[in-house]
Amino acid sequence: MFEQFSRGYYLGRLYVEPQDQQSAALCREQYEQIATQLYDGERAIASGKPLVMKLGTRHFQVHGGSGVPADTLAVPPEVLDDSTRVRNPPALKEVFLAKADRAAQLLEMEQSLPDQTGI
Repeated sequence: MFEQFSRGYYLGRLYVEPQDQQSAALCREQYEQIATQLYDGERAIASGKPLVMKLGTRHFQVHGGSGVPADTLAVPPEVLDDSTRVRNPPALKEVFLAKADRAAQLLEMEQSLPDQTGI
């Protein structure tokens, strides 16, 4: 689903669609598979650490969700702004997945910024 892209990211293609939840989500089984393969496995799942993805110019946390179709990234409507170029969802888009060390940096930055709604 994801392939090597750079020192900090993997690249994948997912269908992107809006959802009414607060956080972005992937199919739970795919989320666990990605976390196991790319994010040091069971420790990431057990600790509840989210995946960090980038769509357009926005970074955001991604969790596993029930009811999300396979190969689909369900995101809050505000993520689908002009920078994502998603016009008629679901749309097949390139999505960047931050590698574990980059994700940790981004999550740490988010915690240090007050009133920050996304990474």
